[in-house]
Amino acid sequence: MGYDGDQQAGGGMGDAFGVGGRHRRALYGFTLRVSAVTALLGLAILACGFAAAWDTFEGVRDYADANIANEDSYSAYAENARPELVKVGLMMLPPILVLALLVVSVLHAAYAVGDSRAGRDGGALTVGDLWRHIRPRLRAAVAVNALTGLAVGAVGMAGLVLWALVEGGEVPGVEPTPLHGTASPQYTLVGWVLPIAVGCLGLLLYFRLAAATAETVLERRSPFAALSRSWVLTRRARLRTLGLGTLVTAAAVLVFRLALYAAAPLVHFAGLGMLWLSDDNVWITGVLVMVLPSVVALLLLPPAVMPLVCAVFARLHGDLRGREEARRPQVV
Repeated sequence: MGYDGDQQAGGGMGDAFGVGGRHRRALYGFTLRVSAVTALLGLAILACGFAAAWDTFEGVRDYADANIANEDSYSAYAENARPELVKVGLMMLPPILVLALLVVSVLHAAYAVGDSRAGRDGGALTVGDLWRHIRPRLRAAVAVNALTGLAVGAVGMAGLVLWALVEGGEVPGVEPTPLHGTASPQYTLVGWVLPIAVGCLGLLLYFRLAAATAETVLERRSPFAALSRSWVLTRRARLRTLGLGTLVTAAAVLVFRLALYAAAPLVHFAGLGMLWLSDDNVWITGVLVMVLPSVVALLLLPPAVMPLVCAVFARLHGDLRGREEARRPQVV
């Protein structure tokens, strides 16, 4: 009987929990080390951003205090402070993206190595062994994930641009609907359904390319060749790839939402600390309280969700590679 590449996703998810076998401790130990370094660097980037914007927030407080003293109206941010705050935010974006790229690349590579070693005889795999296997191919793994991110980001940006054009009234025949107004069918279709569909295509593209890291690390393929191989491999299991990708995405979203609520006590104490540190500057404290839950939730994703995500795609790659080799004619 031939292989049904579009078998149910549930079986693949169950297989993912066995990735690594006896190497599971090394894999999760490696994940915890990467997560700890990520948390330190992520919080350092956040601290540098607030330090860079410190004087700007002091100016905002002076502006607000002066307007309150004169019994004039005031806004949360003075107009001349907005460009500086935007500039600081844009300065923080590149290191955050680079950090995320490194974390995703390293963890995908580690679980690919762990899955490839799971069925072999030999000694136990250690954290040091994992790093020695990953290090020679780390640059290629980063390149693969960077290319994947650019491709997925381009698709997502296309959906966002379409939505912005509709909201700006730039699409002929489609009028934006005012708040609380009844949306026309054209606006609903072009302004919401179509951008969401384009965004979902971006997710599907990521699922189809997610096996590329394993290809470049294990098979030593170039980044472009690895992306092409991932596309070819997952083409034989489209529904399975979509199902597994959807499940791990839902898990990541669920953990992120739960982490937002779990971060509330930390946000409270962090806000009190910022009030003390800034001499009761409510403006900088308010911004910290707004962004910190998302920062904490994102930093919890590597130890809480990435093991499942990486294990799922590592097992998917290993299974598809194994079945491809089994279909090849045997040379006698």
